[in-house]
Amino acid sequence: MESVIQLSQLYPGFFYALVFLVSLMVGSFLNVVIYRLPIMMERSWQREYSEYFDVDAAPATASAQTTPFNLVKPDSTCPQCGHKIRAWENIPVISYLFLRGRCAGCKTRISARYPLVELLTAVVATIAAVRFGPSAAALISVVVCYLLVALIFIDLDKMLLPDPMTLSLLWLGLLASTATIFVDPTDAILGAAFGYLSLWSVYWLFKLATGKEGMGYGDFKLLAALGAFTGWQGLPVIILLSSCVGAVAGVLIMVLQNKGRSLAIPFGPYLAVAGLITLLYKDTIISAYLNWVLN
Repeated sequence: MESVIQLSQLYPGFFYALVFLVSLMVGSFLNVVIYRLPIMMERSWQREYSEYFDVDAAPATASAQTTPFNLVKPDSTCPQCGHKIRAWENIPVISYLFLRGRCAGCKTRISARYPLVELLTAVVATIAAVRFGPSAAALISVVVCYLLVALIFIDLDKMLLPDPMTLSLLWLGLLASTATIFVDPTDAILGAAFGYLSLWSVYWLFKLATGKEGMGYGDFKLLAALGAFTGWQGLPVIILLSSCVGAVAGVLIMVLQNKGRSLAIPFGPYLAVAGLITLLYKDTIISAYLNWVLN
């Protein structure tokens, strides 16, 4: 690790270019994770339900359980014609442009979200790498970007923040703190604890007052994970940024979709964006705020 970082420090431009290219490929894999992980979890829940209550699964469900379905198998195919995606058709961004956004088999239009996820992953990860420079902090922040991008789109699609990802993020933050990367262990533990308890308290106050659930437990875990990276000092920034952006976005969505206040809106994407901004620019934001208040 140290030798890689030292080499990167000698050639920072190469390091940033490498992060961008690798992140493009990771973004392609994240498209698979975003689509398949929720399905894998749903099938696991169905299997556990059937085993616990000793009932037979529905024929379609039983057939799906016996067919390999994970992040590797089956191979990627066109959902319309079943055309197997060949290696040259799976080059991040380039293949989409070369194929003009259409399947090579049936010419059905491919969603532009696939290359956008790839580009978003590469751009955000490169920004994080540049922010911290060639260092262990840069490498860890790049991994954080990968996890947050996947969590954002899964939550948008399914209103779900998978435990394997939020808890991995939490443990990564706590382990990084042992080397005093980003924050020290005390701040990381307090950030994780206060992050979880703050939203947990809001959840129960809202539920006791209205009888409704205002958010899910995945949001508590995500804020706990972000708190492990930013420390307790970063939590107010994350909560303020995510609440402001979430409120504005929520009003716009309700107006555009002509739906009332009962419309369910995932909070995870706003937490993730606010958390990443805070991780990268916490000191700058806090200093700017203090200068504004004191002046």
